[in-house]
Amino acid sequence: MENEEKLIALSSLGLGQKAMIVAFSFETKEGEHIQKMGLIPGEQLEIVRLSPVGEPIEIKIRGYYLSLSKQEADRIKVKLFSAP
Repeated sequence: MENEEKLIALSSLGLGQKAMIVAFSFETKEGEHIQKMGLIPGEQLEIVRLSPVGEPIEIKIRGYYLSLSKQEADRIKVKLFSAP
């Protein structure tokens, strides 16, 4: 289970960090909404803006920008890319 240990919540990433979506835990209707926004396992994203109060969190994914609440970002598990 080594890979599971490396999964972190999207909400814990810092500005400029890049990651790949691995999984998320939403109720069915919320999960469908998240997927329609392009947040699906395997997609790469980057944190582009963080509010001083912790939300919203703005990410860049699939060439567009998307803002998420901290509650949404808490439920999205990602694998952080190593720094070059």
